[in-house]
Amino acid sequence: MQTRTLRFIRLKHTPFGGAERYLERLESSLKKEGYQTEILHAQLPKGLPSWLKVLLFDRQICREKSSLHPPRSILYFSLDRISCPDIYRAGDGVHKAFLETKGFTLNPLHLSYLYLEKRTFENARCIIANSRLVKEQILRHYPRIDERKIHIVYNGVPLPGSFDKLRAKKALAEELAFDPDRPILLFVGSGFERKGVQEFLQIVSRLRHPIQALIVGKEKRIGRYKKLAEELGISEHVLFCGPRRDVERFYEAADLFLFPTRYEPFSNVVLEALSYENIVLTTRQNGASEILPQEWIMQSPEDFGVASRIDQLLEEPLLMQPASKTAGEIARRHPLERNVRETLELIQKQFG
Repeated sequence: MQTRTLRFIRLKHTPFGGAERYLERLESSLKKEGYQTEILHAQLPKGLPSWLKVLLFDRQICREKSSLHPPRSILYFSLDRISCPDIYRAGDGVHKAFLETKGFTLNPLHLSYLYLEKRTFENARCIIANSRLVKEQILRHYPRIDERKIHIVYNGVPLPGSFDKLRAKKALAEELAFDPDRPILLFVGSGFERKGVQEFLQIVSRLRHPIQALIVGKEKRIGRYKKLAEELGISEHVLFCGPRRDVERFYEAADLFLFPTRYEPFSNVVLEALSYENIVLTTRQNGASEILPQEWIMQSPEDFGVASRIDQLLEEPLLMQPASKTAGEIARRHPLERNVRETLELIQKQFG
């Protein structure tokens, strides 16, 4: 029997990235199924501009693939835009759609992405979209793509065992020096502009009910957001915690998760927060909103009316408690095992 080998393609490794956590979980599960796996990162000189890196990485991978003999002995499963994937997981969404929310700039990286994106969708034998949002955007922006090769596989999350929110909150409050009696409103994500930290802070400033806001993630311009918190008069109740490897402690301690992102194909952090029974409020521009109750979905990052919904939940335990249980139930419908099973079925079809 021929060895089934998958080469996962990822330009660079980001230790705090959602795609990297996804890849680690998928690779581990596939090995248990008897697959051999490798992860290929860029082998390029340091200091190159980003727009050139992505083009050279594409060339590196496609040259390597073209030298295989027999050519189908290894399956190329890419998480980045390249011209020669067998399977492409569109975890970064559709760049054309992203630019509609951001607005086009003269950054040449956008041109490189658009150049590669078209070829990625055209040449992939199988495209995995992690939400209906992404599938619809692919077909809208690239109408020549065969819809039959696009498959929706929602993200999955490893479900935690038993957890104790009260104990977790007390431990975190002691470490970070905040009042353990305040409900915790949590944000997790790196790249604050796209993921809505400015809007998060504006929503916090509109709350009547006292809360402790915790912001976990990496951001180069962190001073800008700290200054905004001061200007809004909420800096005493907002903590910027930086990137954390122990982010599960924050999910366990939190009560609500607010993620007013501008564009997100399907954010893993939503499932992670749900798995610890956090009520999740996010935008319809996030593919993960497709699995949430309608009343938890913001129409846009500037849907500041969500503040009244948060106040209502915090002030009425009869609403808060069942909503928290609903969050856990949603997560249990999307375990990692389901994602792996559905992804494995698509991989097996490509091996024939």
